[in-house]
Amino acid sequence: MKNYKVLLFYKYVKVENPEQFKDEHLNFCFNNNIKGRVYIAEEGINGTVSGSNADIEIYKKELKSYPYFSNIVFKEDSEEKIAFSKMHVRVKKEIIHSDLDIKSTEEGGKRLTPEELLKFYEEEKDFIIVDARNWYESKIGKFKNAITPQMDNFRDWKKVVDEDLIEYKDKTVVTYCTGGIRCEKASVYMVEQGFKDVYQLAGGIVTYAKQFPDTYWDGSVWVFDDRFVVDYNKTNEHKYITDCQFCGEPTSYYINCHNVECDKIIFTCHNCKKEMDYCCSDECKNAPQKRPRYYG
Repeated sequence: MKNYKVLLFYKYVKVENPEQFKDEHLNFCFNNNIKGRVYIAEEGINGTVSGSNADIEIYKKELKSYPYFSNIVFKEDSEEKIAFSKMHVRVKKEIIHSDLDIKSTEEGGKRLTPEELLKFYEEEKDFIIVDARNWYESKIGKFKNAITPQMDNFRDWKKVVDEDLIEYKDKTVVTYCTGGIRCEKASVYMVEQGFKDVYQLAGGIVTYAKQFPDTYWDGSVWVFDDRFVVDYNKTNEHKYITDCQFCGEPTSYYINCHNVECDKIIFTCHNCKKEMDYCCSDECKNAPQKRPRYYG
């Protein structure tokens, strides 16, 4: 039995006093052994937290005790250890940085359930599916036939829509991301720009891949905690979409180069990671300043 859980959650909703919530919530997490990262803003909440099974149940009740979070949806993974080493609760201008001047997410794309997306694929519906995540996230996992814009961060979405996706204005377009937070806001901007038939994948990749592994999601899911990646697929046919940049073996693992002046993202197998001393090149391997290792 796995004794720990990781919760992924977000909600766009008006929060009256983010600073007060931050103080209360951080204190609660410290007192209840919860670790992770929570962002709070006037537009809502975005978080990933981890703790023991019992502590996570207490945490869920606490968060839902706030009226504006009473119907928040949690995505849960069971794990063998806690997925964070610290706890942060921070007030932000946006719960996901976008630089999009969006006043409300209520007029966004229609919510598409995992069952409906599966049906789109199986019935060979004429649709476009677009990844709203960063380029390096889609490097290790993506939906079949997905468009994967080369975004360094979500602030690039406006440019992607205005310049790269404009030809699909009259098509059925499905946006997706890890848990739903980015594709919800991404779909709003597309609707505002006159796209005719826009959907957002409800619950994101995590919800789809857990329900329908080894179907139309290929590869692994990039997560921003100490797990690095999560694998929901079981067969090699669907488990890997990239190779180790050193030996060419299939992999879904990544690290940042441990040369502090480089920090380049490396897609590597575990053997090559160790052989290269957690670095991207021989030059970085011999660099004078390298970050400490917190994992094997």
